[in-house]
Amino acid sequence: MTVISEAQLGAFKEFINSHNAFYVTGHKEPDGDCLTSAIGVAKILQKLGKKYQLLSSGPFKRTEIKKYEALFSKTCSEFPDNRKNIGLIIVDCSEFERLGDYERDVKDLDFFILDHHKTSEGASNGIINTKAPATAYIVQHLYEKIIGQIDEETAKILFFGLCTDTGFFRFLDESSTEVFMAAGRLVKSGANPRAAYAEITSGKPFSTRKLLSIMLERAVQKFDGKLIYTYETLEDTRKFGHEGRDSDSLYQMLLSVDNVRAVLFIRQDTEKTCTAGFRSKEDIDVSAIAAIFGGGGHKNAAGLSTTGKIQQILPKILKEFEKIF
Repeated sequence: MTVISEAQLGAFKEFINSHNAFYVTGHKEPDGDCLTSAIGVAKILQKLGKKYQLLSSGPFKRTEIKKYEALFSKTCSEFPDNRKNIGLIIVDCSEFERLGDYERDVKDLDFFILDHHKTSEGASNGIINTKAPATAYIVQHLYEKIIGQIDEETAKILFFGLCTDTGFFRFLDESSTEVFMAAGRLVKSGANPRAAYAEITSGKPFSTRKLLSIMLERAVQKFDGKLIYTYETLEDTRKFGHEGRDSDSLYQMLLSVDNVRAVLFIRQDTEKTCTAGFRSKEDIDVSAIAAIFGGGGHKNAAGLSTTGKIQQILPKILKEFEKIF
């Protein structure tokens, strides 16, 4: 698999060379891949002597990413450059509306996208590789091609991002030889698989275990057991809080059920809005369903945010799954 073509590498270098300062950002409600990809890009800029600011609207809900929060700002600092000399690098995302509160502050800037989501395929001005297992994987190749040998700190950061988006390599198959070789280079540079696994899976608040039990109790099978869905209400959130969400464990448990092909999880975020997460196996493309409702993601992992209540949104999503099953 060609991760980055020579033309794409040249375009990225030209973008860097033609600007003096950069904002580096990803989507709101960031995950490990989003944050570590942004930090990896910042490491490249730092090595090249470029000014930069890391931006994230947050919130940093996941326990394992809290350590990165202090590196990111929620507002744009003023660079002493003409705005034409300022570039915007967007990682793990291609939609400006997903950036968050500072979207309007950066929308007029020259931008370059680094992403691996299927729903980003139509985007221009960037490197979009939907076969890459993580955006951190793309950033690793950029670093190696532009800077060279990866230092220990950066190796640990990029390895963390690669692990989070591959389910610690559970989502990879026999065609992923090059991904494992790239992971091996990070380990050779100082990344520690055991330490990374502990960071990702440990430190969860006890309340998340209680919430997980409720989600499992509510789980419903549909379409002869091919789909399992569950949900979280506003009352649940008020009782158990936002911190340390562990939806990954929920998806893993439900996908392990015999005959299940997909899992749907809906959360009532506010009185007027919901988010939904999808996970699936093999040929079930949940990103196509998410896209119908303005969301997106990967073939086997996707999500969406929409207005409405669970009881309004759920039947509509189930209707789309019915077409598949």
